[in-house]
Amino acid sequence: MFTGLIQKTGKLAGMKRRGEGARLEVAHSQWKAPLSLGESVAVQGVCLTVASVRAGGCEFDVLRETLDRTSLGGKAHGAPLNLERALRASDRIGGHFVTGHVDGVGTVSKVKQESQDWVLEIQCSDELLMSLCIKGSVACDGVSLTVVTVTDRSFGVRLIPFTWENTSLQFLAQGSPVNIETDILEKYVRNRRDPERGGTVTIETLRNAGFAL
Repeated sequence: MFTGLIQKTGKLAGMKRRGEGARLEVAHSQWKAPLSLGESVAVQGVCLTVASVRAGGCEFDVLRETLDRTSLGGKAHGAPLNLERALRASDRIGGHFVTGHVDGVGTVSKVKQESQDWVLEIQCSDELLMSLCIKGSVACDGVSLTVVTVTDRSFGVRLIPFTWENTSLQFLAQGSPVNIETDILEKYVRNRRDPERGGTVTIETLRNAGFAL
């Protein structure tokens, strides 16, 4: 589990194909507490397991499924990567609960600066849009953000200067792919209100659960 608060950025140092998967090499500065083999790190919002630790970086084994369903498979050598270590039970939760399981890949349709902030508009599938709402949370390339607009084709997020300057989002341009993970709570709510998935939410359901009078 993660929070979507990026702890550092690294760079793609190499990608060696292994069968249908790959070994991902990431270069980064040293962590205060060294990485351990087997621990989880979110790389561009994708939960990966540390397979090797070396001076100046680490390596991860990536399945074909991950390469096909995220933007990692198309990253070029030297591409900036957002990094976040897994949440500990004693940590503060400053963003929102992020699982590191990417729901899909969107495409940047607009990047613009408004005053000191930056606004991103991202096109994505209907399936993803159905799990987004204004003021709700979304993780874009692993960064916890608040949804400010939702249309029938895209959604918008606003970034403060600190987020823009300290994550890989500053390198996005029109047409760039973005890993998207929608809010886990919204997924459960949607599942419960979708009759085709075996669930419905009514006023009576909410009353019985103590959420309505």
